[in-house]
This record gives sequence, C-alpha cells and structure tokens, in this order.
Amino acid sequence: MNYTIGISEMRILNQSEDVLVTYSLGSCIGVTIYDPASRVGGMIHCMLPNSKIDLQKARSFPCMFVDTGVPLLFSEAYRLGAQKDRIIVKVAGCSQILDDKMFNIGERNYMILRKLLWKNSVLINAENVGGNDSRTLYLDVTSGLVTVKSRDRKMEL
Repeated sequence: MNYTIGISEMRILNQSEDVLVTYSLGSCIGVTIYDPASRVGGMIHCMLPNSKIDLQKARSFPCMFVDTGVPLLFSEAYRLGAQKDRIIVKVAGCSQILDDKMFNIGERNYMILRKLLWKNSVLINAENVGGNDSRTLYLDVTSGLVTVKSRDRKMEL
C-alpha cells in the first residue's frame, strides 16, 4: 500500500511492506530515514526552514518546519526501535521553482537541515536537491529503497 505524505506531514512505519510517497517537492524538502536492522522507515515533507517565524503554527503543525519536524521524525523512529548509528538519511527537494531568489526557501530548508543533522552527528547518505524541477520522493519500507522522480527521470538515491 502507498501512503501519501502531504505538505507538513510525516509518517513512520516499521516492519511494513508499504511505500511512503510525497509529491510536489519544489522549494520544500523531503527527508527519508531508514534503519535496515529494525526496518523502521519514515518520511517528512517540510515547507519552511525555521519555526521562529510562527511559534503558534509550529506547535500545531511541527512538520511544517525543518527545525521542529525533523527532530520529531527521528524521535518517533527511535520510539519504534530505530537506532541513530544505523539510520540512513536521504533528502530531496529544495528547488527554486517559484522563489525569485529573494527568499531562497529551498536553499534555507537545506541549510537548516544540514546544520541540524551536523549538530546531532548525523550524515546525509544521498540527496537530490536544488535546481528548478519539482520532485516526487518514494521510500519502500520493506527494502529501504529511496527513489526520486523528476520530470521524465526516475533515479535511486
């Protein structure tokens, strides 16, 4: 079964034969995490980098923001048995589609994610970020296979 992750949403599955998918990653960032030993996999679709712009909205919708959503993604994965030293992180999105370089939302999403992961000693294992294309991101929770579809191309991360 496919589970669609909408904008500002996340989902964590364990021991599942399902696929997580998120569509229309423009300036938004999609992050997948996967622990191959526990078979815990998760995905988040964050729209904005920093929750400080609207703390009330961040409390209601923490997955809207990279700085509040990504820590939640990891903590929920740990709760289901994932371990930090085994987690594989893959990232897609951060395009500059409608953004006129004034706000650089895609670039800021990516920079906040990198800073957050670096502070927590977590590395990105693979990424497909930047450019001007919208992307669709898939995570097969059975195998941990992550694929990205952009225009007419589909590639494994």
